[in-house]
Amino acid sequence: MDNEKIKEMLLDIQESKLDFTVTMTGKESKRVNGLYKPDTREILLHNKNFHTDTQLIYTAIHEYTHHLINEEKIEESGGRTPPCQSRSHTNYFWAKFHGLLDIAEEKGYYKLDLSGAPELDALTKEIREKYIQPNGHIMQELGKNLIKAHTLCEQANIRYEDYLDRILQLPRTTAKSVTKVGLLPEDDAELGYENMKIVASCKKAEDRAKATDAIKQGKSPDSVIALMKKKAQTADPKKKLEKERDRLTKTISELTQRLEYVEESLAGM
Repeated sequence: MDNEKIKEMLLDIQESKLDFTVTMTGKESKRVNGLYKPDTREILLHNKNFHTDTQLIYTAIHEYTHHLINEEKIEESGGRTPPCQSRSHTNYFWAKFHGLLDIAEEKGYYKLDLSGAPELDALTKEIREKYIQPNGHIMQELGKNLIKAHTLCEQANIRYEDYLDRILQLPRTTAKSVTKVGLLPEDDAELGYENMKIVASCKKAEDRAKATDAIKQGKSPDSVIALMKKKAQTADPKKKLEKERDRLTKTISELTQRLEYVEESLAGM
């Protein structure tokens, strides 16, 4: 594939009103496979890093995701160049990237296929059956037992937090996550512990069902998290504004108190 064909493919996956260029550098890099320059809107691909077009396309879509997010930020800021972020690979980035990969697969540009690697395919089944699924069952049982332990601590007049800290030596945040997992249906253990945590974080039963279905359909964890966040953000814009108002009010109050303290200190000098 040449530069123009890669660009045509990217635009077919998702349109962009913000022009950009694609350049295969003809180089090999040990640090990165590609790079996106937001100032000049260049996608650079170190094509000597790749053995197949599939690897090249994966990286091209990765860098194009940066471009699309850059475009979104420029639109949000009214055409101004957005400030540089300390983190470019956010949950939102990975969710958008995986969504573009899905489209690329549907259009036949990209394929994630283990059939040509039978040893990897067999190992993948072993990882799922021997580690991911059993771990889900174990952590679910642990969650149920932590719920029992909490009840027994109350009956024995023992602080559950102290029990976690100094008897089990289990971080409280971990115990909280595991306990939520323990409340899920037993069938959810097949998802694996990390995915179960995502499902358990959903407050509503309908949201937990949607998250479970998305995971079973092969959506990446980042995509499922982003889906749930998007749903929460669009569900009630009034609540979002009320939360922002409360946060700003609290910040103003704290800054006002700090200003009064500074002024009093200056007056006493």
